[in-house]
Amino acid sequence: MRRNWLASAAVAAVAISVPVTAHIGPTATSAGPTSAGTAQTVTADTAQVVTLSSQQQTVTAVTVSTVKTRQLKRRTTATPRTWNQLAATMAKRLVGDPYVYGGTSPAGFDCSGLTQYVYEHTGGGKRINRTAEAQFLQFRAISHSAARPGDLVFFHDTSNPDSYVYHVGVYEGGDDMVAAATPGEGVQLQSFTWGGNTVTFGTISH
Repeated sequence: MRRNWLASAAVAAVAISVPVTAHIGPTATSAGPTSAGTAQTVTADTAQVVTLSSQQQTVTAVTVSTVKTRQLKRRTTATPRTWNQLAATMAKRLVGDPYVYGGTSPAGFDCSGLTQYVYEHTGGGKRINRTAEAQFLQFRAISHSAARPGDLVFFHDTSNPDSYVYHVGVYEGGDDMVAAATPGEGVQLQSFTWGGNTVTFGTISH
């Protein structure tokens, strides 16, 4: 009787264990697959991290490329320098050159030789007369407020704007000009205010 009971209990246990094992088995007996699943999950997460990292690098590369493109566009689409601005820059490059009476080259300039050289060597070049008086007569008279760097500054014998012109320089803006001053000073960036009310301005470029 006891044996029969034990046998029944064993059968019942087997009967019970089968579905339990069948239910639990994939988890309990598939430690390998579960670990593999975990590994797969980790691998997938790692792939996501790698993907995100690659995306970040791509975004960074695109951003850098965009910035460089914008900078290049700014360089290529920047407002071109005017002829006057180029002339003013050319005159400044000659500061320090010596003064030579009748001189028309960097080896030595007089005042009108300097202005003539600047105009003939800027851009495509503009041919102007040789002396200060002749340049004044060639240029269109303008006010100080209308003058642009690169225009000319004329010095007259008197406050009469039609009086004789004895000196000339290249206007640099404000109260400044570049001029071949004296044998002792050479070409200088200096104020023209010493001329007082004898100063006028002229242009042939605008």
